Amino acid sequence: MHKIVSIDDIENSKTKSLTCIFDEKIDGIGAVEPVHAQLTFKSLGEYIEVVGNVKGIVKLECDLCLKEFEYKLDFEIDELFAKHALIAGYEESGMEFELKDGQFCTDLNGEKEIDIYDLLYQSVILNLPNKKVCGINCMGDNFLKEENLPDPRMDVFKNIKIDENK
Repeated sequence: MHKIVSIDDIENSKTKSLTCIFDEKIDGIGAVEPVHAQLTFKSLGEYIEVVGNVKGIVKLECDLCLKEFEYKLDFEIDELFAKHALIAGYEESGMEFELKDGQFCTDLNGEKEIDIYDLLYQSVILNLPNKKVCGINCMGDNFLKEENLPDPRMDVFKNIKIDENK
């Protein structure tokens, strides 16, 4: 079930901000347990700022040895949403544009809600490491040895001969 935050609820609160707790499993990211996030949504006039912390554990596949391992998530979110299209020519909802060098803003294009589930899904994906390695002692360079071939499709590599004189 997707958890939604209403822009009107943020605007109508005394402090023009809302704090939400999220404790749910997110499909498609390999979550081992529910993802925990504490997020604060704050109205900044034409923008909604979302800040908070995300924690959880996901299963990843090591890029070196191809074994599954658990990866601990613990990162900060600092997102900015524009309530209405601010740039001429942006008519599609959800377009992202750069305000200042390195600061991006997602255009809500008049939408009245922010989907926390979708925000967290995207944030988790963007915060996964580029190179997924199970540990500093991973012996991944040995995974192509004949006795360690994990997949029959890899059998083609058993007979490769490398000419070291070239």
